[in-house]
Amino acid sequence: MPGSSTSESRAIPHINPWIVAIAVMLGTFMEVLDTTVVNVSLPHIAGSLSATIDEATWVITSYLVANAMILPITGWLANYFGRKRLLMMSVTGFTMASFLCGLAPTLPLLIMFRVIQGAAGGALQPLSQAVLLESFPPEQRGKAMGFWGQGIVVAPIIGPVLGGWLTDTYSWRWVFYINIPVGIASIIMTTLFIFDPPYIKRSSQSIDYWGMGMLAVGIGSLQVMLDKGQEQDWFASHWIVLLSTLAAVFIVGFIIREMKADHPVVSLRVFKDRTYSTGVFLMTILGFVLYGSLVLLPIWLQTVLGYPAVQAGIALAPRGFGSFIGMTVIGRIMHKFDPRKFLALGLLVGAGTLFQLSRLNLEAGYWDFFWPQFVQGLSLAMLFVPLTTISMSNIPRENMGNATSLFNLLRNLGGGIGIAGVSTLVARFSQKQINLLGANVTAYNPKARAMMSQIEAGMRAHGSSANLATRQTYRSMFGMIERQATILSYIDVFQLLALIFLLMVPLVMLMKRPSHGTKPVAAH
Repeated sequence: MPGSSTSESRAIPHINPWIVAIAVMLGTFMEVLDTTVVNVSLPHIAGSLSATIDEATWVITSYLVANAMILPITGWLANYFGRKRLLMMSVTGFTMASFLCGLAPTLPLLIMFRVIQGAAGGALQPLSQAVLLESFPPEQRGKAMGFWGQGIVVAPIIGPVLGGWLTDTYSWRWVFYINIPVGIASIIMTTLFIFDPPYIKRSSQSIDYWGMGMLAVGIGSLQVMLDKGQEQDWFASHWIVLLSTLAAVFIVGFIIREMKADHPVVSLRVFKDRTYSTGVFLMTILGFVLYGSLVLLPIWLQTVLGYPAVQAGIALAPRGFGSFIGMTVIGRIMHKFDPRKFLALGLLVGAGTLFQLSRLNLEAGYWDFFWPQFVQGLSLAMLFVPLTTISMSNIPRENMGNATSLFNLLRNLGGGIGIAGVSTLVARFSQKQINLLGANVTAYNPKARAMMSQIEAGMRAHGSSANLATRQTYRSMFGMIERQATILSYIDVFQLLALIFLLMVPLVMLMKRPSHGTKPVAAH
C-alpha cells in the first residue's frame, strides 16, 4: 500500500522524537510530582485553613482517588476524543486546577479542586508512555523508557524536598502555583509537536456507562480503603468494611461486564499476552516495594532520628540520583543485551540494598543511608526500563493506549497497597517488639534495675523529687524501648520487602525476549 503510506507521511510531519519526549513528559512529571509534593505541607495547610491534620489528609486522598479512576479508561478516552485532544484537555485542566488549588480559601474547596486536578492528570502517565513507545523505533525504546522512567521514579522522590522548600520559603500555595509555568510550556509544545497517528480516530461507538460506573465505584472505594485503612484500624471500622465490600463487588462486576461487552471501556483481553501480564504483575510488585520503602525512610528519619522535614527529604535524594544515572545508562545499552538479565539483576541488587537497610540502627548517619539508597536507585533503573520495554514489546500499536493505562493503574495500585501494607506492618511489628522488649525490663532483671537506678539518680540530681524522678524514669525507659521496637519493626519490614524481590526473580523467565524488528512505528 505505498500510496496510503505516502499520504500518511504527508499528513503527519516528522518530528525529532526527543522533542516529542520532552513535550509529553513535562505534564507527566508535573502530575507524578503532585502525588507527593503536598505531603510535607499538610500541617501548614491544616493550620492555614483551620482544619485538623486528619481532615487535611483528604487533600492527598482525593487526588489519588480521582487519578486512579481515570487511569484505566485513558485508552478508551484517547480513541473517543483523539489522543492529542485528550492530552491538551488533560494538561489544561491540570494547570487550571493547580491555580485554583493555590487560591482555595477553605479546605472543602481545596479538596474539590484536588479532585479536578487528579482527574485531569490521570490520563497523562499512560498517554506519555504510549506516545514515547510509538515515537521511537523498537531498538531505541529502551532510551525512551529510560527517559519516561526518570520522570515516573524521580518525581515522587524529589516531591517532598521541593514541597518542603517551597512551603518553608514561601507558602504552601506555591506547591500548586509552581505547576502553572510548566503546564503552559507543556500546552504549547503539545500543540506544536504532538500529532495523532492514523489509527487513532475519534470513535462514535456507544459508551459503556455501566462499565465506567462500576469501574469508578470499585477503584475509588479501593483507593480510599487503602489510604484510610490504617488510620481507621482496618476491618475494626464499619466504614472500611463497607468500602472493601463495594470495591470487591464492583471490581468483580466490572471484570465480568468488560469480558462480555462488545465495546468495552477497558479491554482486558490484553492480559492474554503472557509477557504483558507477567510484566504488569512484576510492575505491581515493584510499585509495592518502591512506594512502601519510600514511606519507611522519611518516618524513620523524622520520628526516630529527629531529622527536620526538608533534611529528611534531602536524605532521600540519593535514590533519585541513582535512578537518574542508571536510567540514562540502561536506556542506552539495553538493546545490546537480553533485557531479562537486567531485570533479574535489578531484583537481586534491589533485594541486597533492602537487606543492607535492614542492618542499620539508631546510630546510623547520613552516609549509612546514602549508599544503600544510591545503589537502590541504580537497581530501580535496571528494573523499570527493561520491564516497561519488555511488557509492551508484543502489544499492537492500536492497543498501546489501553495496555499502558492498565500498566500504570496497577503500578499505582501496587504503590497504594505497599504504603498501606508497610504502615500497618510497622504498627503491628512495633507492638510485638514493645511487648517482647518490655518483658525484660523488670525489677528482677539486674541490668534493667541498674539502668533504672542510674536514670533515677540523674533525675534527682537535676532537682526532681523522689516520686517525680520515679515517674520520669519509667517514661524514659519506655521511650527507649519504643525507639528500639520501632527500629526492629523497620528491620523486619525491610527484610520482608527484600524477600519479596527475591521471590520475583523466577517470574522473569516467563517473559519473552523482545525482538527488535523493523516494523514501522507511527511518526509524530
